[in-house]
Amino acid sequence: MQRCHHAGENGEKTNGETLERSCVVNQATLSSVPVHVITGFLGAGKSSLIQHLLAHKPAGERWAVVINEFGRVGIDQTMFEAHDDLIIESLPGGCLCCQQAVVLRASLVRLLRRHRPDRLIIEPSGLGHPAGLLDLLRGEGFADALDIRGVVAVLDPRRLDDTRAMAHETFLDQLRMADAVALTMTDLATTRQVEAARRWLEGFWPSRRWIREAPYGRLPSELLLSAEPGVGETVAMPASHHRHHAETTHQGSPTEPKPGSPVPERGEALGCASLGWRWHPRDRFERHALETRLASLPAALRVKGVFHTDRGWLFYNRVAGSGDSAEIRPSVWRHDSRLELLGEPGIMPDAESLEASLADCLEARR
Repeated sequence: MQRCHHAGENGEKTNGETLERSCVVNQATLSSVPVHVITGFLGAGKSSLIQHLLAHKPAGERWAVVINEFGRVGIDQTMFEAHDDLIIESLPGGCLCCQQAVVLRASLVRLLRRHRPDRLIIEPSGLGHPAGLLDLLRGEGFADALDIRGVVAVLDPRRLDDTRAMAHETFLDQLRMADAVALTMTDLATTRQVEAARRWLEGFWPSRRWIREAPYGRLPSELLLSAEPGVGETVAMPASHHRHHAETTHQGSPTEPKPGSPVPERGEALGCASLGWRWHPRDRFERHALETRLASLPAALRVKGVFHTDRGWLFYNRVAGSGDSAEIRPSVWRHDSRLELLGEPGIMPDAESLEASLADCLEARR
């Protein structure tokens, strides 16, 4: 496949601005290509996992794999053999979310136009931050052409014993923003290390869709290839969480929200009630209006959420009894916007009224 290194469609040199303007997918001929982002720190086993997935590719489907390496030589691409139903694109020498963003945009458009893949897998550099990549994939030119099915982080449990890794913000952010985690190298890790990794990941919020062991990269392909985003066994979910959901109105696999149509979640157990919603990632809140509405909720409620706003993605956390004092900080989560209220059943606000007032905080409503 011809590589795109800051060259126009006719082969002439062009600057980054001109190149970025030209990178628009023809929506009339291509839409909703499933995309999977496989992220993880250096040496975690991303390429091995992708190789296993490719070995289980359905016959008759054409897949494309985009590999970003931090180094300039481009070694990882040699692990894959391109053929008629498998396109391999290598982007060495930088991070997809920053230095290579313009090149990635042009390469993706070229790949989609020429090869029209049935599925796209992207492997960012082990030192790359996936947030910028997801923003690009959901941005202008790709929003309707690509259907992001999730971010899978690959984790070697032994890394949690490495103080340098645990202090590395990119390593932590790759796991924080993933909506599923594959534990690799479990054949080399001890039982204690594997269980410690599970417990640590179970404490993340929002919770991961699933956590699975994948020795030698052997991840069940159905976890990624399912027709419905989010379908998969949430193996890591604590027993207490299973009991809680048994008493809620939520049944079966989670429903994915559509733009403008949030999915409500509610439950009650052990004298505590929960009320929440999930919004499509394209739904964007006006930050000031949203903060004002959340601050008006009863002080006795625990309020936590992650939101796509006009000021970026934000994490919101207010402890019960703390008045209108809340922790608000940037968030690396990019999968969807979420809000959850916890408290005694008698102080819960009316769900329909609250949902309507939150809808008024969306940019399209203002």
